[in-house]
Amino acid sequence: MTTSPENPTALPSLEGERGELLHALAEQRELLLITVRGISDAQAVQRTTVSELTLGGILKHLTRAEQVWTQIIAKGDGELPEGMLDMEQYRMVDGETLAGLLEQYAAAARTTEDTLAGLPDPGRIVPLPRTPWSPPETVYWSVRRILLHLIRETAQHAGHADIIRETLDGASTTAQR
Repeated sequence: MTTSPENPTALPSLEGERGELLHALAEQRELLLITVRGISDAQAVQRTTVSELTLGGILKHLTRAEQVWTQIIAKGDGELPEGMLDMEQYRMVDGETLAGLLEQYAAAARTTEDTLAGLPDPGRIVPLPRTPWSPPETVYWSVRRILLHLIRETAQHAGHADIIRETLDGASTTAQR
C-alpha cells in the first residue's frame, strides 16, 4: 500500500481488480478531502443548507462507514459492528477537531486497503449484519459489492460536501484541484 499519514490519498499499489477498486475509492476520498482543505473547525461544523449535514459530519460518517464495512469483510460473521447504527457518526461534536477526524479517516483508509490486500478473492461472500430495515432472511454480499458500495457512498457524500463547501465560502472541488 502507498497510503501514508503524510499522504492519506496516495493511490493503492495493488494490481488487478482489487487494485482498480481501491484506486477508484482513493480517487473519491481525494475529492472529499479537497472539500475540507483549508477550513477551520468552526467551518467544519457549520450548516450551510437546510440539511443537517456538515463537512465534519460527512467526514466522520465516511470514516465510520469504512471502519464498519471493513470489519464486516474481515470478520465475515454477520454480526452488527459496534457503532454501525450510531447516529452521532453524522455529527462533529464538541472536543472533536477537523485534524483529528482527518487522522481517523486516513487510518480507516489504510485499514480498508490492508484488509483488501490480504484477501485472495473479491468474490468472497459475507453475511451482512441484521439491521432494523433488513429482510427477515440473511443477506449476503461479495467483498466486491461492499467495495462498490463504499465507492458509491464516498462519491455521493463528496458531492454533498462540495455543495456545502461552495455554499460556505464559494470554493468548489473543481476550482481547488
